Amino acid sequence: MKKKIARFILRLFGWTVIIKLPADTKSYVTIMAPHTSNWDFLIGWLGYMSIGVDSKYLVKKEAFFFPLGKLLTAMGAIPVDRRASTNIVHQVGDMYKKTGNLVITITPEGTRSLNRNWKRGFYYIAELAHVPLAFGFLDYKNKTGGIGGMLMPTGNYEADMKIIEAFYCEKTARYPEKFSLSPQNRK
Repeated sequence: MKKKIARFILRLFGWTVIIKLPADTKSYVTIMAPHTSNWDFLIGWLGYMSIGVDSKYLVKKEAFFFPLGKLLTAMGAIPVDRRASTNIVHQVGDMYKKTGNLVITITPEGTRSLNRNWKRGFYYIAELAHVPLAFGFLDYKNKTGGIGGMLMPTGNYEADMKIIEAFYCEKTARYPEKFSLSPQNRK
């Protein structure tokens, strides 16, 4: 029933979900980009619901105030203290080791504002957990969202990021001026 409701809401607003994942893929880290609006979270969450995937999300702890914190927790959010050194990469890596099937979605931009340097935690979590990176996206120009492919981290961050950014260079953010890739991959 949740799938049907989520699909209906997305269709009502003109969104199409596209998924390019091997059928047997149960654990992965989803890179979600571009991330320039609060709407990104809601649309992405509905997209996951529409395909029956229960993802967890890393969200800054400042968002966990009453009553929003209760709602975020119910939606799968995990609070992250971005100011303290909490070793979140190892904590999330351990979560993958403890559970058989886990999907965690991370916005590497780390903010809805312009950030020219993506945070690397998503990559190191996938590498530590031995799971692939899924290319989650929202493309406001075409009103499409979903997962457009995967990459198993090779350990060569720079080479893998060229592949990742090449995928995202064709996606249009809600606020394009707030989305940044490396100079060689900018539109």
